[in-house]
Amino acid sequence: MRMQEVKISETGILELDIMELPKSCVIVICEGKAKLGALPAHAETRIKTHAGKVKRVNFDEGEEF
Repeated sequence: MRMQEVKISETGILELDIMELPKSCVIVICEGKAKLGALPAHAETRIKTHAGKVKRVNFDEGEEF
């Protein structure tokens, strides 16, 4: 699984150390949950929603020729 859970405190505060994050990444927040995913060097990332809720995150990777 590419997306990892990110802890949110009981008071609703999201704390991240930017020095520990991947060089380029995405954080998706929905319904009180947060997930972090590193972005590949050559890819298309799609976030699919339904009824205002995140349902799926798709990574379509490629490689330079």
